[in-house]
Amino acid sequence: MLLKGFEIEMYTGTPSGDIVGLSDKIVGSLDGFVREPDSRNVEYITAPELNYDQLLCALLHPRLKLRNFIKQLGDYTLIPGSTLSLGGGDRFFRSDPTNPYHDYIEQTYGTKVVTASVHINIGISDPEVLMRACRVIRVEAPLFLALSASSPFLNGKATGYHSTRWSVFPQTPSQVPLFESHAHHIEWVENQLMTGTMQSVRHLWVSVRPNGDRRPYDLNRLELRICDLVTDPIALLAITALLEARLVQVINNPDLDPLTQSMFSPDELVSLTYANEAAVATSSLNAQLKHWQDGRSLLARDWIAEIYQQVWAITKQHGFACFLSPVQKILREGNEAQQWLQLRSLGLSERHVLTQAIRATREREIELEDKLCSLLAA
Repeated sequence: MLLKGFEIEMYTGTPSGDIVGLSDKIVGSLDGFVREPDSRNVEYITAPELNYDQLLCALLHPRLKLRNFIKQLGDYTLIPGSTLSLGGGDRFFRSDPTNPYHDYIEQTYGTKVVTASVHINIGISDPEVLMRACRVIRVEAPLFLALSASSPFLNGKATGYHSTRWSVFPQTPSQVPLFESHAHHIEWVENQLMTGTMQSVRHLWVSVRPNGDRRPYDLNRLELRICDLVTDPIALLAITALLEARLVQVINNPDLDPLTQSMFSPDELVSLTYANEAAVATSSLNAQLKHWQDGRSLLARDWIAEIYQQVWAITKQHGFACFLSPVQKILREGNEAQQWLQLRSLGLSERHVLTQAIRATREREIELEDKLCSLLAA
């Protein structure tokens, strides 16, 4: 099994769904929370874990601590979803007005970057294996967005997207290749920094990237950045289990590589992947995609089901099949965006849908904390 951890961005606000910026107060008072350029969302990072039980509690504990703290500030709670669902997209609320990088973010991108998401980090220490893993997951990243989509609303309206976040998010630089080797990655990043298309080594905003303590030179993990915020920890662990099992498959099979197993050129693969991402941002699990190997057309949900069948034995062998199996529930019942849109089609307003999701998220956290984390602590 591989080490894995999360970077979780969440909105704070009122129980009626209005998002309120509290990150300066949170970061000033609570350890383990990180400021984002806009004060309306805040990030926490879990330590790397091998074990899924420990990972579940690492997801829950900071969130409970955060809930207790913001309750002391007023009638505040945590708000699901990955966009400013009910309003506030017309202006930026700076969390640190003196930060020059935040100046650049606000002036260049505006509120397009004021989104909440989850970044999944999985440890791979060999840089060439990591590059190959990034190539495979880059062309399959749309599948993980399809499972996680949770942003169908923006400024109080349904947008026509299941992931409004990924439809508006400024992928930077606008064209990122499939890195053929670690040396190619280093050369490309150095060139972007020199030409100014990247402001820093962190300014590589793409669906998946290699990460490490001294980028681009010392790398030790794959970071999947495409997922919308998944508030249900069990669903998030299921998506992570699918990713980990696929990566184990990649590590064990050196021939699994888009550069050698595809009928498309590297440039064509990048174009195909961007098109698949756009299709999934619109229709998530129901998106019609093109497979990177042979160009065949298939639904995102069917492609996910194919990979699920391939990796089931790996999860069984390593003892985490029970964490993978909730992927089937997402395929059956839909992701959060689809569930919200279903409620809206029954006549509920966007605000009603969101307030219901706020309550359900809180109840789910209490249930998991009581049933599982308290047992593990005992």
